[in-house]
Amino acid sequence: MQITPDQQFEKLGLKLPPAPTPKGVYKPFLIVGNFAYVSGHGTTKEDGSLIIGRIGKDLTIEEGKLAARQVGLAILATLKQNLGSLNKIKRVIKVLGMVNCVSEFERHPFVINGCSELFASVWGEENGIGVRSAVGMGSLPDNIPVEIEAMFELRNPS
Repeated sequence: MQITPDQQFEKLGLKLPPAPTPKGVYKPFLIVGNFAYVSGHGTTKEDGSLIIGRIGKDLTIEEGKLAARQVGLAILATLKQNLGSLNKIKRVIKVLGMVNCVSEFERHPFVINGCSELFASVWGEENGIGVRSAVGMGSLPDNIPVEIEAMFELRNPS
């Protein structure tokens, strides 16, 4: 019997932070047709606080990758809050990762792998890896190191 995404997440032994609440005029989660869109999420930790700092100045590349994984956990928290289960997601479609970094920094994809590797570990390589962009930014809200938005395909209700 195949292990479900919810079971796989439990097996990883990770903890979800609280699902973030909007800090502006937008919806954090929206379903259109058979797709779930998740707005840009930041580095919300289990206690609700944020990881802050610029990669290449305040944080190392490895700390940036861990911050991206934390953003992935915040996205999972939003999915669970709105869908009730990660099992309702069929596959990851797209991830857009934004990295708050010094202008000389060039390894944005390495940082965003923190989130992509998390999604692959939950949904498997076939369904957990979608298309992706990883770009550098001059700043991000509240000086967070990483912001990520994502799009998912929903399973057909049956």
